[in-house]
Amino acid sequence: MKNFPSRHPLPLLAMAALLASLCLQCARNSKNTPKTVINETGIVIPDSFSIEIVAKDLGALRHMTVSKNGDIYVNRSVLKDEKGIVLLMDNDKDGTIDEQKQFADMPGTGILIKNGYLYASSNSGIYRYKLNEDEEVIDTENPEKIVDGLIDMGRDNAKSFVMDANSNIYVTIGSWNDACRDEVAKTGMMPCTILDSAGGIWKFNADKLNQTFSDGTRFATGLKNAVGTAWNFKTNSLFATVHGRGGLSDFYPELYTPQQSAELPAETLYELHENDNAGWPYIYYDQFKNKKILAPEYGGDGEKTGGEDAIDPVMAFPAHLGPNDLLFYTGNMFPEKYKNGAFIAFHNQSPELKKGFFVAFVPFKDGKPSGKWEIFADNFAGIDLADPSGPIQHRPCGLAQGPNGELYVCDDMGGTIFKITH
Repeated sequence: MKNFPSRHPLPLLAMAALLASLCLQCARNSKNTPKTVINETGIVIPDSFSIEIVAKDLGALRHMTVSKNGDIYVNRSVLKDEKGIVLLMDNDKDGTIDEQKQFADMPGTGILIKNGYLYASSNSGIYRYKLNEDEEVIDTENPEKIVDGLIDMGRDNAKSFVMDANSNIYVTIGSWNDACRDEVAKTGMMPCTILDSAGGIWKFNADKLNQTFSDGTRFATGLKNAVGTAWNFKTNSLFATVHGRGGLSDFYPELYTPQQSAELPAETLYELHENDNAGWPYIYYDQFKNKKILAPEYGGDGEKTGGEDAIDPVMAFPAHLGPNDLLFYTGNMFPEKYKNGAFIAFHNQSPELKKGFFVAFVPFKDGKPSGKWEIFADNFAGIDLADPSGPIQHRPCGLAQGPNGELYVCDDMGGTIFKITH
């Protein structure tokens, strides 16, 4: 075919040159013009980060997961509108939620998208929903049961869970008794029979239906209530944040002052391997002494060490902060310092520090914490905790990473979901 010359070659060439010049100028200007930083909340975040409210008034939100399309699934610990899971959809993919659905007739905590299913927990087990290729639940009415019959005594009964690359599912079963204490004798039970069915993390097969407690194996023990769990695919190991015990001065005023009770014991972060024992209830971790201390129920006096066979935490935090979720950041949106580091949502406060309700960050290098932890997002409470003048507004509870590397935080008091971007 013959190529015919353009009827207006000079104007077209001039137009192309002009457009190229304009594009170059736009590129130069865009490099010099920083992106607008947005903060429509009272939450304090690092410079160059933005935080937006995605949704609010959703109820007592616990953990959440985000699909590859940016849809958010979040679990409730208390039913609202008789439903336990909320699905928030971004149908036009503009970054704004434009549709909301609810399903599931039971409350829960853990929730995770993996291998073509949405896995979710109740307070006594794990179930799953089949997803389509867009990671949307096909049938919300008939979930498949993975495991049921896990002990639920009404206190510290959240069944957090994670999965590894081999379809093993790791489920937290927390203890309802603070120190495995005999409430009549006020001494510790020896041995602690609670450890037979709680106070640890159990492993099940995520592909096998209708399992009971006896089908699982105890993966790690001596963990009072490991609410925040995450599988680290860099180290191929399980990490967990654990709620510590309380009541030191309440039960043993001759050994502990109220101030010591407010400062002890540490909240802890562990790296766990099969058959590890973190020592609860026989010991607790003292972050000031950097030692495992024998619990008073088992002959301790605040000074005696114990737990020679128990593992040490990889990081210790101030007492009573309530670490409720753990996330290893693998995205590319945030600065390099955050890559493969751990975010932790603390949904309580330290009475001694007058500090709490924040998201912390722990830097990691070569699979281990490197350097001190820091507060990443602060002031979810919305008030001065040292001189409170009103009700607490938010308690961060769940964390999730979006498909573009954004960080989502949900709270279990205001029912709000926040999105943090860089």
